Order: sequence, then C-alpha cells, then structure tokens
Amino acid sequence: MNNPFKSFITLIMTLLCVLCYTQDVSFEEYNPRSTLVVPKHEVKIAKFTFIDVHGHQYKMSNQDLSPVIAAMDSLNMGIMVNLSGRSGEDLKKSVKNIKDHYPNRFVVFANINFDGVGGNNWTENTVNQLREDVANGAVGLKVYKSLGMRNKDKVGKRVAIDDDRLDAIWAACGEMGIPVLIHSADPKSFWDDFDKDNERWLELKTHPRRKRSDTDPVSWEKIITEQHNMFKKHSNTNFINAHMGWYSNDLRKLGELLDEIPNMNVGIGAIIAELGRQPRFAKKFFEKYQDRILFGKDSWKPEEFPTYFRVLETDDEYFPYHKKYHAFWAMYGLDLADEVLKKVYYKNALNLIPGLDKSLFPN
Repeated sequence: MNNPFKSFITLIMTLLCVLCYTQDVSFEEYNPRSTLVVPKHEVKIAKFTFIDVHGHQYKMSNQDLSPVIAAMDSLNMGIMVNLSGRSGEDLKKSVKNIKDHYPNRFVVFANINFDGVGGNNWTENTVNQLREDVANGAVGLKVYKSLGMRNKDKVGKRVAIDDDRLDAIWAACGEMGIPVLIHSADPKSFWDDFDKDNERWLELKTHPRRKRSDTDPVSWEKIITEQHNMFKKHSNTNFINAHMGWYSNDLRKLGELLDEIPNMNVGIGAIIAELGRQPRFAKKFFEKYQDRILFGKDSWKPEEFPTYFRVLETDDEYFPYHKKYHAFWAMYGLDLADEVLKKVYYKNALNLIPGLDKSLFPN
C-alpha cells in the first residue's frame, strides 16, 4: 500500500529540484534553441568576389600565407587588406613576403605610434616615415583606437584625434592619395551605466575591461566629436570610419553624418548584428549610401564570414549571430540587390584604395 506522506515528500523534493535547476540557469547560460521553422539559406561562399578592407595578419612579415589563401579562396575573398602592416622594416618585410608569394592577394596599411606627440621633430619625422612606408608598398594608413583613448603626448596629456599637431599626417595622406581607416572609441554602451538597462550588459559582464566612463579616458561624445572635426578639417583626404563609426544602431544619424562629411566612408566590420536586426531600414540605408559602404570583417575567423554573407545576401528570417555576448537577439537578411552587393563587396574599395588588382573582380 502506498504511503501518502512519502509520496507527498517525493513530490515536494521533485518540485524543489526543478525550481533549483531553473534558478541556477543564469542569463549567461540561457541560450534556447529556436523552435521556429522558416526557410533557411546558409551562404558559405560570397556571391561575388570580395575585398576585406578590415583584415589583420599580425605576423605577415614572416608567416606562411598559403593557409590564409586557402581560407580566402573557400570564402571567395579576392583581396585582404592587412591593416596591421606596422612601419619601417616590419612593413618592408611584409610587402616582400606578399610579392614573393601572392603579389595580388594582399595589401598592407601602415601604422603610426602616436605616443610622444610634440617631441622634437615628432610630426616631421612621423610624416617622413609614413611617406617612406608608402614608397615601400603601403597603400593606406590604419589608425587604432588608442588615438583619442590611450596615446599621450610628450608631457603625458591625452592626444586628441583632432590635435593640430597631427594635421600634417592627414594632409600627407590626401596628397599621396591613400585612405585612412580609423577606429575611434568603442560602442556607446561601454560608457553607459552597467545595469539592467544596458544592452551590452552581457559583454561588459564577460569582458569587464571594456567598461569606460567620462573620465576613463573622456566621454564617448568627446572622442567621436574629435574624429568628426578631423574629417571635416581634412576634406581632401578619404577616410574609412571603422565599425560604421559606432552609429550602426542609429542609421538615421549616420546618414546625416555622411551627408555632412562627404569624404567619410564606413566599414561594416564587427557590427553586422546591428544591421541584421533592422533589415528593412538597413536595406534602405545601403541603397541610399551604396557608394560609401565597404565590406570588412575585423577579426580573422573564416568560420564567421558566412554570417555576414547571409545578412547581406538573403532574406532569411530569425537566425542567430555567432557571439551571444555581442548580440543576444536574432537577425534577418537584407536581401541586397546585386549592384549594391558589388559595391559593398569590392567596387567601393577599388575606388578608394590604390594598387588593388582589378582583374580579380567582375565588372
């Protein structure tokens, strides 16, 4: 005969176990599988041969490039722009490695160390080195986010992006006909309060060193304003604003900036999740500014490129991003027209970056 008390205790214990298990699931762990069944078109290879204008190969001066080429070919990537070209002898070695093995598949951008601005002949020496790097094969200048955030001048003061002592650098790029790809600041949410209302809460929880404040180093608005001031001051120089200038979540505002600053272009590296959650508005934006948007991935992880292809090329619905801490929401495809895709994938880069092999791409 069943014992009612024993059965009751068993039921209570079972319920407690269920409750405990449920309560033990954190937001970081919660990642449910969608039950939605909709048409699915995964895109492993880009529809058109493309240029990655935001690539990084940190050891190109002496690395075996054949595995990189194999991965590029599997994605239909024609050219990688290596933004980590460095300067001086390192840059010369990278250019030689490219010429000796794959002369038309890679190009490099030079880099500048902005620490020490204001020192004896700093500006003159820096400009001369940049000119030498271009003569040695660099086809552009990459500026890291350390400018405006971490770089200090000769007296230990933060170097502003629009510092007058840097003007000769941007002017020289315009004179030489090379673009400047610049990354300034980080997403605005990194400066916002770290609380339940912060959309980047999970990223800041898992990567606490990314948190910023108005005094660490300065406000987001100040850094971004400095960048825009510099663009406007040097209208004869072409700029590629990395990560859509951190306005991919406000395309209306980004459109106003593009209208206001005709020498500013934008790259889509690391912000595809923002575009994928607003497919209709983003598609209209791409159609309107199709001559000003360039494809770029940022980190060299070949397995992540198909997410970009799927967002840009298909009309798929409700599919995940590859990093939950960047985007816990689902995405949708923009289904861009072929002519818009061609401009984003390669035509705009061919127009901005000198020295690229145009024979690799369709008309």
